[in-house]
Amino acid sequence: MTAFHSSRLGPSGTALTLAGLALLVGLAPGRGADDYDREPIRYSTAAPANAVTRLQTALDQGKTRLTFEEHFGYLRSLLRELDVPVSSQGLVFSRTSLQRQRIHPRTPRAVYFSDDIYVGFCQQGDVLEISAVDPQLGTVFYTLDQRAADRPRFVRQTDHCLQCHGSTPTRGLPGHLLRSVYPSAGGDPILTLGGFRVNHTTPLPQRWGGWYVTGTHGKQTHLGNLILSDPPERPEAVDNTTGQNLTRLPDRVKPGKYLTPHSDIVALMVLEHQTEAHNLITRANFETRIALHQNADLNRALGKPADHLWDSTLGRIRSAGDDLLRYLLFCNEAPLTEPIRGTSTFATDFAGRGPRDRKGRSLRDLDLQQRLFKYPCSYLIYSPAFDALPAEVKDYVLQRLGKVLTGKDMSAAFKHLSAADRRAILEILRDTRPDLPASWNE
Repeated sequence: MTAFHSSRLGPSGTALTLAGLALLVGLAPGRGADDYDREPIRYSTAAPANAVTRLQTALDQGKTRLTFEEHFGYLRSLLRELDVPVSSQGLVFSRTSLQRQRIHPRTPRAVYFSDDIYVGFCQQGDVLEISAVDPQLGTVFYTLDQRAADRPRFVRQTDHCLQCHGSTPTRGLPGHLLRSVYPSAGGDPILTLGGFRVNHTTPLPQRWGGWYVTGTHGKQTHLGNLILSDPPERPEAVDNTTGQNLTRLPDRVKPGKYLTPHSDIVALMVLEHQTEAHNLITRANFETRIALHQNADLNRALGKPADHLWDSTLGRIRSAGDDLLRYLLFCNEAPLTEPIRGTSTFATDFAGRGPRDRKGRSLRDLDLQQRLFKYPCSYLIYSPAFDALPAEVKDYVLQRLGKVLTGKDMSAAFKHLSAADRRAILEILRDTRPDLPASWNE
C-alpha cells in the first residue's frame, strides 16, 4: 500500500510520504499474523502442500488407510504413513501445550518427529497434534480426531496454535517452540523461577526442564526428570542430582502406555537443533518474499525498472540469509564436555537416512563427544523447505557457504570450523548436492 502526499516527489512526479516509504522499505523488528496473512504469503488462506496434504489426498482416494487402535488411536499408523521413526519419541510433562489438561508427570505428552513432521500424542487425548513443514508456508498446524472414522480427516489450525507458535518467541512467524521450565508436582511451570527457549546453542544445564530424559552424559547436568514439590525461591537453589544419567523412565511413568520406553537424550538434542533451523528457513523465505514484494511496490511508485533492487531490500535478504547460514553451520553451539549416549535406536535410525558421499560420510553422522554432529553443517540443507527458498536468498546462502568452506571467508563467526571440518563438509556436499554454484569448484 502506498500513501500519497504533495510534500515529497519521486523522479517521475509520484508523490510519496515518508511514512509510505518507511512502510515499503522498513524492516520491522518482529512480525505478526497481519504481516504473513497479507500478500505475498497469505498464510491462512493459501493452499498448503506438504506431507500431511499428500497423505490426506491418498486417504481420500482410497490409496491408503489409517488403522485405529484402542489406546493409541491413529498414532502408530500415522507415524508409519508419514515415515516418522518411533525411536524419535520424547516425553514432555510440563503443561504447556494444546491439551494441557491431559498432561501430567504421570501422563506426559509424547512427541515424535522426522525431517519435516512433528506429531504430539496425549493419553486419552481428543486429537493428535501435527505440525508439517510446508516449503511455502513454513510450519502448518493440524489436528486429527482420535475417534475411529471411515475417512480420517486432518483439520488445519490457524488460530489456537499460533497464539504460542506465531508469537514473539518465534519472531512473529508460524514456527516451532521448545521450552525448558521448572515444573511443579502437577507439571505446571513455576513462573517465578523463569524458563528457557531451547535450541542447539542452549547450555545443557538449562535444557529439558519439564521433559523426561533417558541417556547418559557424565558429569554434565540438565533440568530433565525434575519435579519441584517444594520449589525454592531462586533457580540457583534447585537440586536435580537424582535426575541425571537415567537409563530408564521414572517409576511414575508406565512405559506400556507409550510406543517405546524411552525419551532419548540424543533424539531430544536433534529435535532442538531441527526446530530452530526450520524457523530460520521460514524466516529467510518469508522475509525475502515480503522484501521483494515491497521492492516491486516501491519500483512502481518511483518509476524504477521492475528488476531494480534497493539496498534496503538486499540488506533484508542478506540479514535473514546470514542468520540461517550461521545456524546451519552450528555457530555458538553449546559444547559437550563428556560423551552423550542415548537409550534407544534413534542415533542409528537417524544416521541411516543418509545421503552419503563416496567416502561413506554423511551430515547425519553424530559426534556426541564434543558436539552434536561429526560434520557441523545441518542435514536440513537437503530439505524441501531449503530447496524452495527464493533464489535471491538461497543463492546468497550457498555462495557464502562455499566461501566459508573453501577458506575464502574466515569470519570470526566460523572460527569453530577447523580446516578439516571445512574440507569434509565441502566434499560431502559436492558429492550429495548436484545443484551447487559453479564457484564451489573454483
